[in-house]
Amino acid sequence: MKASRRTVRLELTEPLRISRSTMSVRDAVWLSIEHEGLTGHGEAVTSVYYRLDAETLGRFLGTVCADLARFGDPESALEALRTGESTGDGTPPAVTAAVEAALLDLVGKRAGSPVHRLLGAPEAPVTATARTIGITSLAHAAAQARCLAASGFHVIKVKAGAPDPEDDVERVRVIRDAAPRVRLLLDPNGAWTTAQAEALLPRFADLGVEAVEQPVAPGDPEALGALAERSPLPVIADEDAVSLEDVRRLAGRVHGVNIKLAKCGGVHTALRITELIDGSGTELMLGCLTASSLGLAPAVHLADRARWADLDGHLLLAHDPWTGIGGQDGYVRASGLPGLGVEPREVSREDVA
Repeated sequence: MKASRRTVRLELTEPLRISRSTMSVRDAVWLSIEHEGLTGHGEAVTSVYYRLDAETLGRFLGTVCADLARFGDPESALEALRTGESTGDGTPPAVTAAVEAALLDLVGKRAGSPVHRLLGAPEAPVTATARTIGITSLAHAAAQARCLAASGFHVIKVKAGAPDPEDDVERVRVIRDAAPRVRLLLDPNGAWTTAQAEALLPRFADLGVEAVEQPVAPGDPEALGALAERSPLPVIADEDAVSLEDVRRLAGRVHGVNIKLAKCGGVHTALRITELIDGSGTELMLGCLTASSLGLAPAVHLADRARWADLDGHLLLAHDPWTGIGGQDGYVRASGLPGLGVEPREVSREDVA
Protein backbone atom coordinates (compact mmCIF):
# COMPACT_ATOMS: atom_id res chain seq x y z
CA MET A 1 0.00 0.00 0.00
CA LYS A 2 1.15 3.50 -0.81
CA ALA A 3 0.13 6.50 1.32
CA SER A 4 0.40 10.22 0.69
CA ARG A 5 -0.85 13.36 2.41
CA ARG A 6 -1.62 16.95 1.52
CA THR A 7 -2.44 20.00 3.62
CA VAL A 8 -5.17 22.39 2.47
CA ARG A 9 -6.82 25.46 3.96
CA LEU A 10 -10.56 25.49 4.68
CA GLU A 11 -12.05 28.98 4.98
CA LEU A 12 -15.38 29.59 6.69
CA THR A 13 -18.15 31.60 5.07
CA GLU A 14 -18.06 33.88 8.12
CA PRO A 15 -16.18 33.81 11.43
CA LEU A 16 -17.70 31.44 13.99
CA ARG A 17 -17.52 32.79 17.53
CA ILE A 18 -17.93 30.49 20.50
CA SER A 19 -17.31 31.17 24.20
CA ARG A 20 -13.57 30.51 24.09
CA SER A 21 -12.51 31.57 20.57
CA THR A 22 -13.41 32.85 17.12
CA MET A 23 -12.50 30.82 14.04
CA SER A 24 -12.45 31.90 10.40
CA VAL A 25 -10.12 29.29 8.87
CA ARG A 26 -8.93 25.77 9.60
CA ASP A 27 -6.23 23.61 8.01
CA ALA A 28 -7.00 20.07 6.94
CA VAL A 29 -4.58 17.25 6.20
CA TRP A 30 -5.86 14.84 3.58
CA LEU A 31 -4.60 11.27 3.69
CA SER A 32 -4.75 9.03 0.60
CA ILE A 33 -3.99 5.29 0.70
CA GLU A 34 -3.61 3.52 -2.64
CA HIS A 35 -3.70 -0.22 -3.27
CA GLU A 36 -4.15 -2.14 -6.52
CA GLY A 37 -5.53 0.81 -8.46
CA LEU A 38 -7.99 2.05 -5.84
CA THR A 39 -7.56 4.93 -3.39
CA GLY A 40 -9.14 5.59 -0.01
CA HIS A 41 -9.25 9.05 1.53
CA GLY A 42 -9.45 10.46 5.05
CA GLU A 43 -9.16 13.88 6.65
CA ALA A 44 -7.79 15.28 9.91
CA VAL A 45 -8.31 18.94 10.80
CA THR A 46 -6.33 21.22 13.05
CA SER A 47 -7.66 22.22 16.45
CA VAL A 48 -6.33 24.80 18.89
CA TYR A 49 -8.39 23.23 21.69
CA TYR A 50 -6.84 19.80 21.14
CA ARG A 51 -3.40 21.34 20.44
CA LEU A 52 -3.17 19.94 16.93
CA ASP A 53 -1.59 22.00 14.17
CA ALA A 54 -0.96 20.88 10.61
CA GLU A 55 2.68 20.02 11.31
CA THR A 56 1.76 17.78 14.23
CA LEU A 57 -0.98 16.04 12.27
CA GLY A 58 1.34 15.51 9.32
CA ARG A 59 4.10 14.08 11.50
CA PHE A 60 1.83 11.55 13.21
CA LEU A 61 0.13 10.63 9.94
CA GLY A 62 3.54 10.03 8.41
CA THR A 63 4.49 7.66 11.23
CA VAL A 64 1.26 5.67 10.97
CA CYS A 65 1.41 5.56 7.18
CA ALA A 66 4.98 4.24 7.24
CA ASP A 67 3.72 1.39 9.39
CA LEU A 68 1.02 0.55 6.83
CA ALA A 69 3.70 -0.74 4.47
CA ARG A 70 4.00 -3.94 6.53
CA PHE A 71 0.42 -4.96 5.71
CA GLY A 72 -0.40 -6.79 2.53
CA ASP A 73 -3.86 -5.30 2.11
CA PRO A 74 -6.11 -2.60 3.63
CA GLU A 75 -8.37 -5.16 5.32
CA SER A 76 -5.56 -6.46 7.53
CA ALA A 77 -4.36 -2.90 8.17
CA LEU A 78 -7.86 -1.89 9.26
CA GLU A 79 -8.08 -4.84 11.65
CA ALA A 80 -4.70 -3.93 13.16
CA LEU A 81 -5.84 -0.35 13.61
CA ARG A 82 -8.96 -1.51 15.44
CA THR A 83 -6.90 -3.56 17.86
CA GLY A 84 -4.32 -0.80 18.38
CA GLU A 85 -1.48 -2.70 16.73
CA SER A 86 -0.67 -0.02 14.14
CA THR A 87 -0.79 3.12 16.30
CA GLY A 88 1.68 3.86 19.04
CA ASP A 89 1.02 5.44 22.40
CA GLY A 90 0.48 9.16 22.04
CA THR A 91 -1.07 9.03 18.59
CA PRO A 92 -3.79 11.71 18.59
CA PRO A 93 -7.33 10.31 18.18
CA ALA A 94 -7.82 12.63 15.19
CA VAL A 95 -4.97 10.86 13.39
CA THR A 96 -6.34 7.41 14.19
CA ALA A 97 -9.76 8.50 12.95
CA ALA A 98 -8.35 9.84 9.67
CA VAL A 99 -6.35 6.69 8.97
CA GLU A 100 -9.35 4.53 9.80
CA ALA A 101 -11.54 6.62 7.47
CA ALA A 102 -9.11 6.22 4.57
CA LEU A 103 -8.90 2.46 5.17
CA LEU A 104 -12.68 2.12 5.44
CA ASP A 105 -13.05 4.08 2.21
CA LEU A 106 -10.54 1.82 0.47
CA VAL A 107 -11.97 -1.43 1.90
CA GLY A 108 -15.47 -0.35 0.89
CA LYS A 109 -14.36 0.42 -2.66
CA ARG A 110 -12.61 -2.95 -2.92
CA ALA A 111 -15.77 -4.69 -1.71
CA GLY A 112 -18.09 -2.54 -3.84
CA SER A 113 -19.95 -1.63 -0.64
CA PRO A 114 -20.71 1.67 1.12
CA VAL A 115 -19.22 2.02 4.58
CA HIS A 116 -22.56 1.85 6.37
CA ARG A 117 -23.05 -1.70 5.06
CA LEU A 118 -19.59 -2.66 6.26
CA LEU A 119 -20.76 -1.45 9.68
CA GLY A 120 -23.95 -3.53 9.61
CA ALA A 121 -26.56 -0.97 8.48
CA PRO A 122 -28.27 -2.15 5.27
CA GLU A 123 -29.92 1.19 4.49
CA ALA A 124 -28.06 4.44 3.90
CA PRO A 125 -28.59 6.71 6.94
CA VAL A 126 -30.49 9.95 6.39
CA THR A 127 -30.86 12.30 9.34
CA ALA A 128 -31.70 15.88 10.20
CA THR A 129 -28.60 17.76 11.22
CA ALA A 130 -28.36 20.74 13.51
CA ARG A 131 -27.01 23.94 11.99
CA THR A 132 -24.90 26.16 14.21
CA ILE A 133 -25.44 29.85 14.90
CA GLY A 134 -22.49 31.40 16.69
CA ILE A 135 -22.32 34.19 19.24
CA THR A 136 -23.37 37.08 17.06
CA SER A 137 -25.68 40.09 16.99
CA LEU A 138 -29.38 39.61 17.63
CA ALA A 139 -30.29 40.85 14.16
CA HIS A 140 -27.85 38.52 12.44
CA ALA A 141 -28.93 35.56 14.55
CA ALA A 142 -32.58 36.16 13.70
CA ALA A 143 -31.80 36.51 9.99
CA GLN A 144 -29.78 33.29 10.02
CA ALA A 145 -32.57 31.42 11.80
CA ARG A 146 -35.19 32.58 9.30
CA CYS A 147 -32.96 31.56 6.39
CA LEU A 148 -32.19 28.15 7.86
CA ALA A 149 -35.84 27.40 8.61
CA ALA A 150 -36.79 28.40 5.06
CA SER A 151 -34.07 26.09 3.70
CA GLY A 152 -35.53 23.08 5.52
CA PHE A 153 -33.51 22.91 8.73
CA HIS A 154 -35.44 21.48 11.66
CA VAL A 155 -32.67 21.77 14.26
CA ILE A 156 -30.59 24.84 15.16
CA LYS A 157 -27.72 24.79 17.64
CA VAL A 158 -27.08 28.13 19.33
CA LYS A 159 -23.65 28.89 20.73
CA ALA A 160 -23.71 30.54 24.15
CA GLY A 161 -21.18 31.84 26.67
CA ALA A 162 -21.17 35.57 25.91
CA PRO A 163 -19.60 37.76 28.63
CA ASP A 164 -23.13 38.80 29.65
CA PRO A 165 -25.40 35.73 29.92
CA GLU A 166 -28.40 37.95 29.22
CA ASP A 167 -27.07 38.27 25.66
CA ASP A 168 -27.36 34.49 25.32
CA VAL A 169 -30.94 34.53 26.58
CA GLU A 170 -31.91 37.28 24.14
CA ARG A 171 -30.20 35.52 21.23
CA VAL A 172 -32.16 32.35 21.89
CA ARG A 173 -35.33 34.40 22.24
CA VAL A 174 -34.96 36.12 18.85
CA ILE A 175 -34.03 32.82 17.18
CA ARG A 176 -37.10 31.18 18.68
CA ASP A 177 -39.27 34.06 17.41
CA ALA A 178 -37.69 33.93 13.94
CA ALA A 179 -37.98 30.14 13.61
CA PRO A 180 -40.78 29.06 15.96
CA ARG A 181 -41.01 25.46 14.73
CA VAL A 182 -37.35 24.42 14.81
CA ARG A 183 -35.81 22.35 17.58
CA LEU A 184 -33.21 24.29 19.55
CA LEU A 185 -30.00 23.01 21.10
CA LEU A 186 -27.71 25.18 23.22
CA ASP A 187 -23.92 24.97 23.55
CA PRO A 188 -21.99 27.22 25.97
CA ASN A 189 -18.78 25.15 25.50
CA GLY A 190 -18.26 25.00 29.26
CA ALA A 191 -18.50 28.76 29.80
CA TRP A 192 -20.77 28.85 32.86
CA THR A 193 -20.23 28.23 36.54
CA THR A 194 -22.55 25.76 38.21
CA ALA A 195 -24.44 28.62 39.84
CA GLN A 196 -24.89 30.37 36.47
CA ALA A 197 -26.08 27.16 34.85
CA GLU A 198 -28.62 26.50 37.59
CA ALA A 199 -30.00 30.03 37.17
CA LEU A 200 -30.02 30.03 33.37
CA LEU A 201 -31.21 26.54 32.42
CA PRO A 202 -34.82 27.03 33.60
CA ARG A 203 -35.02 30.18 31.48
CA PHE A 204 -33.76 28.36 28.41
CA ALA A 205 -36.18 25.51 29.10
CA ASP A 206 -39.01 28.06 29.10
CA LEU A 207 -37.82 29.22 25.66
CA GLY A 208 -38.16 25.68 24.34
CA VAL A 209 -34.51 24.66 24.24
CA GLU A 210 -34.41 20.87 23.83
CA ALA A 211 -31.00 20.14 25.36
CA VAL A 212 -27.77 21.83 26.44
CA GLU A 213 -24.21 20.72 25.73
CA GLN A 214 -21.45 21.06 28.32
CA PRO A 215 -22.89 23.97 30.34
CA VAL A 216 -19.99 24.01 32.82
CA ALA A 217 -16.22 23.80 32.44
CA PRO A 218 -14.85 20.31 31.74
CA GLY A 219 -12.72 18.48 34.26
CA ASP A 220 -15.28 17.67 36.94
CA PRO A 221 -17.61 14.95 35.63
CA GLU A 222 -19.11 14.54 39.09
CA ALA A 223 -20.27 18.17 39.04
CA LEU A 224 -21.64 17.75 35.52
CA GLY A 225 -23.58 14.65 36.56
CA ALA A 226 -24.99 16.39 39.62
CA LEU A 227 -26.07 19.34 37.48
CA ALA A 228 -27.73 17.00 34.99
CA GLU A 229 -29.72 15.40 37.81
CA ARG A 230 -31.20 18.79 38.74
CA SER A 231 -31.49 20.28 35.25
CA PRO A 232 -34.93 21.06 33.78
CA LEU A 233 -33.64 20.07 30.33
CA PRO A 234 -31.30 17.31 29.11
CA VAL A 235 -27.56 17.83 29.64
CA ILE A 236 -25.16 16.46 27.01
CA ALA A 237 -21.48 16.03 27.86
CA ASP A 238 -19.04 17.16 25.18
CA GLU A 239 -15.64 18.36 26.37
CA ASP A 240 -16.00 15.98 29.33
CA ALA A 241 -16.72 13.03 26.99
CA VAL A 242 -13.57 12.53 24.96
CA SER A 243 -12.59 8.89 25.40
CA LEU A 244 -14.34 5.59 25.98
CA GLU A 245 -13.32 5.77 29.64
CA ASP A 246 -14.76 9.29 29.96
CA VAL A 247 -18.09 7.99 28.68
CA ARG A 248 -17.94 5.01 31.00
CA ARG A 249 -17.75 7.42 33.96
CA LEU A 250 -20.65 9.51 32.64
CA ALA A 251 -23.01 6.77 31.42
CA GLY A 252 -26.31 6.99 33.27
CA ARG A 253 -25.33 10.30 34.89
CA VAL A 254 -25.90 12.65 31.95
CA HIS A 255 -28.66 12.58 29.36
CA GLY A 256 -26.34 12.45 26.38
CA VAL A 257 -22.73 12.36 25.19
CA ASN A 258 -21.50 14.23 22.12
CA ILE A 259 -19.16 11.91 20.28
CA LYS A 260 -16.88 13.41 17.65
CA LEU A 261 -14.82 10.86 15.74
CA ALA A 262 -11.81 13.17 15.80
CA LYS A 263 -11.77 13.26 19.59
CA CYS A 264 -12.64 9.61 20.36
CA GLY A 265 -10.49 7.95 17.69
CA GLY A 266 -12.87 7.02 14.89
CA VAL A 267 -15.82 4.92 13.83
CA HIS A 268 -15.12 1.75 15.77
CA THR A 269 -14.49 3.56 19.03
CA ALA A 270 -17.78 5.39 18.46
CA LEU A 271 -19.50 2.04 17.98
CA ARG A 272 -18.02 0.78 21.25
CA ILE A 273 -19.31 3.91 22.98
CA THR A 274 -22.75 3.32 21.48
CA GLU A 275 -22.77 -0.22 22.91
CA LEU A 276 -21.54 1.05 26.26
CA ILE A 277 -24.35 3.58 26.75
CA ASP A 278 -27.11 1.36 25.40
CA GLY A 279 -29.75 1.02 28.10
CA SER A 280 -27.98 3.38 30.51
CA GLY A 281 -30.33 6.32 29.98
CA THR A 282 -27.56 8.26 28.26
CA GLU A 283 -28.17 8.84 24.55
CA LEU A 284 -25.83 9.49 21.65
CA MET A 285 -25.16 12.79 19.94
CA LEU A 286 -22.89 12.71 16.90
CA GLY A 287 -20.92 15.92 16.55
CA CYS A 288 -18.09 17.20 14.41
CA LEU A 289 -15.36 19.75 13.99
CA THR A 290 -15.48 22.21 11.11
CA ALA A 291 -14.25 20.07 8.22
CA SER A 292 -15.00 19.16 4.62
CA SER A 293 -17.52 16.56 3.46
CA LEU A 294 -14.62 14.10 3.46
CA GLY A 295 -14.08 14.71 7.16
CA LEU A 296 -17.79 14.48 7.96
CA ALA A 297 -18.59 11.39 5.88
CA PRO A 298 -17.58 8.66 8.39
CA ALA A 299 -19.93 10.09 11.03
CA VAL A 300 -22.77 10.34 8.52
CA HIS A 301 -22.51 6.58 7.98
CA LEU A 302 -23.25 6.22 11.72
CA ALA A 303 -25.98 8.85 11.91
CA ASP A 304 -28.90 6.42 12.27
CA ARG A 305 -27.54 5.42 15.70
CA ALA A 306 -27.81 8.93 17.22
CA ARG A 307 -30.67 10.80 18.87
CA TRP A 308 -29.05 14.12 17.98
CA ALA A 309 -26.88 14.82 14.93
CA ASP A 310 -24.74 17.93 14.69
CA LEU A 311 -22.97 17.24 11.41
CA ASP A 312 -22.83 20.66 9.79
CA GLY A 313 -19.08 21.35 9.76
CA HIS A 314 -18.92 21.25 5.96
CA LEU A 315 -21.87 23.64 5.71
CA LEU A 316 -19.87 26.35 7.49
CA LEU A 317 -17.24 26.46 4.73
CA ALA A 318 -17.03 29.07 2.00
CA HIS A 319 -16.01 26.27 -0.36
CA ASP A 320 -16.30 22.57 0.42
CA PRO A 321 -13.67 20.75 -1.69
CA TRP A 322 -15.61 17.46 -1.46
CA THR A 323 -19.19 16.48 -2.15
CA GLY A 324 -21.45 13.52 -1.41
CA ILE A 325 -23.21 13.88 1.96
CA GLY A 326 -25.65 16.74 1.28
CA GLY A 327 -26.91 18.78 4.21
CA GLN A 328 -27.89 22.00 2.47
CA ASP A 329 -31.57 21.15 2.97
CA GLY A 330 -31.10 20.23 6.63
CA TYR A 331 -30.49 16.52 6.07
CA VAL A 332 -27.19 14.67 5.72
CA ARG A 333 -27.21 11.44 3.75
CA ALA A 334 -24.77 8.57 3.44
CA SER A 335 -24.10 7.88 -0.21
CA GLY A 336 -24.83 4.53 -1.78
CA LEU A 337 -21.48 4.67 -3.58
CA PRO A 338 -18.75 2.26 -2.47
CA GLY A 339 -16.60 3.44 0.42
CA LEU A 340 -17.34 6.75 2.11
CA GLY A 341 -19.23 7.90 -0.99
CA VAL A 342 -17.57 11.31 -1.30
CA GLU A 343 -15.76 12.71 -4.30
CA PRO A 344 -13.62 15.78 -4.99
CA ARG A 345 -15.79 18.69 -6.07
CA GLU A 346 -13.19 19.68 -8.62
CA VAL A 347 -9.82 18.44 -9.71
CA SER A 348 -6.97 20.95 -9.81
CA ARG A 349 -3.96 20.79 -12.14
CA GLU A 350 -1.84 20.03 -9.08
CA ASP A 351 -3.90 16.91 -8.39
CA VAL A 352 -3.65 15.74 -11.99
CA ALA A 353 0.11 16.31 -12.32
